[in-house]
Parts: sequence; structure tokens; C-alpha cells
Amino acid sequence: MPDHLVGATVDVRPWLGAKWAAVLAHRSEVARERALPGILSRLPAGTRNRVIGTEYFIRLHTHPAARGLTGLEL
Repeated sequence: MPDHLVGATVDVRPWLGAKWAAVLAHRSEVARERALPGILSRLPAGTRNRVIGTEYFIRLHTHPAARGLTGLEL
């Protein structure tokens, strides 16, 4: 995703333990050499934590939702 489309970044380092446990729960993906969980599992912990310690989000719609709509209906 191009950087200019990122609307928010969230520091998730306080939840790294839970996030990494969730990744490891998908054993078949972690075992795959080319799948992202497998690649992450082979990185040193410090490097892996820097990679997964921030989450990036984009807005689905760049205009405000009409009154009464959640944005899902647009």
C-alpha cells in the first residue's frame, strides 16, 4: 500500500505477546517457508517485534458517511 494512502498508524507493542501467540497458533502457516508467518518466525525476536509492532490502516472511504450510515452501506 502506498504510504500516502495510510490514514493511521497504531503502536501495538504493548500487545506483541498476544499478537505473536495468535500468529503461532496457525502452525501450518508458520511451517511454510514463504508464508509471512514462517518468514517472521525465522527472524530474531527484536527484528520481528519492530516489524509487527506497528499496524497501518487506510480509510475505505475518503468522504464522511451520510447521517445514519456507518460507512458499511456506502
